[in-house]
Amino acid sequence: MRLYVNIDHVATVRQARLTNEPDPVRAAVLAELGGADGITIHLREDRRHIQDRDVDLLSRTIRTPLNLELAAISDVLDLAVQWQPHQATLVPERREEVTTEGGLALQSEHARSEVGNATERLRQAGIRTSLFVDPVEEAIRASADLGAEAIELHTGEYANAHGAEQADQLRRLARAASLGRSLGLAVHAGHGLTYLNVGPVAAIEEIEELNIGHSIISHSVFVGLERAVREMAEVMRRARGRD
Repeated sequence: MRLYVNIDHVATVRQARLTNEPDPVRAAVLAELGGADGITIHLREDRRHIQDRDVDLLSRTIRTPLNLELAAISDVLDLAVQWQPHQATLVPERREEVTTEGGLALQSEHARSEVGNATERLRQAGIRTSLFVDPVEEAIRASADLGAEAIELHTGEYANAHGAEQADQLRRLARAASLGRSLGLAVHAGHGLTYLNVGPVAAIEEIEELNIGHSIISHSVFVGLERAVREMAEVMRRARGRD
């Protein structure tokens, strides 16, 4: 299982003062030193945290793969083709949201067309494409039909649940992961995962990659980013039964 560290929140702190620190590019280097298998960033249309400069520098400097999250209908798509990240993850995006609130809405023909066109454009540019979706059958089958190589299951409902409800959400994720694998999709997951709740998700055999940001960046305030990444990777390894 791979751990991709999302460094958006480092940029959020920087943009709070519109200064040049903390630098997300430096954060990416520290995350790699801590054992991150890849770096994830979300270049939003409103540029609220990650900036074009960050993506450009990260594309040229990091040693691990870059996963660029972006909306299907924005100027960022043009930039993604230019930057050629290892992977592009198409996500929903609304200006009023604090963070991504759910998976892509693929119910309508219009939505599927937009996402399908973006997926095809990225594919033609040689960029591996993943779709951020809720763990529901319709969205997973639509992802396969649209030609995505991977899906990232939205784990927010699992992360926000407790007790029996969380167990139900975990089973839902497991079923979704199994379906995705059966359709030939690589299965990733992320959103709201922490050191305390990541274990059961990491134990799902079909999931091969987790994208985690807020919990790691928050913990790094107290222990440093390298150690925070190492500790998350260790929790994931133990959940997989690997010491």
